Amino acid sequence: MSGIVNDKSFDIIFREAHSHSVWLDKAVSDITLQALYDLLCLGPTSANCSPGRFLFLRSTEAKERLRPYLSAGNVAQTVSAPVVAIVGHDLAFCNKFDTLWPGNEEVRTWFEGNDAKLEETAFRNGSLQGAYMIIAARSLGLDCGPMSGFDMAGVNGEFFEDTTIRVNFLCNLGHGDPAALPPRKPRLGFNEAAEVL
Repeated sequence: MSGIVNDKSFDIIFREAHSHSVWLDKAVSDITLQALYDLLCLGPTSANCSPGRFLFLRSTEAKERLRPYLSAGNVAQTVSAPVVAIVGHDLAFCNKFDTLWPGNEEVRTWFEGNDAKLEETAFRNGSLQGAYMIIAARSLGLDCGPMSGFDMAGVNGEFFEDTTIRVNFLCNLGHGDPAALPPRKPRLGFNEAAEVL
């Protein structure tokens, strides 16, 4: 099947892309991180709520602040990554609706005062924005290593204390070492994971 995106693009974003854990010593610039955000922020979210918040740790000092909260198996790949993205979501995303949906006086009322709905909406849409980040990163020639395996409360306390932002997942970014890649693990086939009704 052909579409407007060519096969090489599908290879870069999906078919030949892998999760990396070994990194080349190659820096990721501010310009690249800005371009990454400029792409990911265009992906759709509920009511354009855009709750995703991204903290890019590039300095050794910043990554050392994260180290105590990493699972043992994630330490080496994370501290050696050129950039570690802390992907979070803002529970107070309603405060940005004047910018995100100007002229709609009602949109805040859909969420405000309902903590469960705020949490659910922020988490779901922040997760979407984290996925858009991975696609955008691969489109820009970066490799990704998304991870769980960390102390969520510790990361929130260290980086988001006294804020309304909560961590969702971590994603190492940079240029992965292709020589260190294991074979891709299997995926479920269409008939195992999908159904047309």
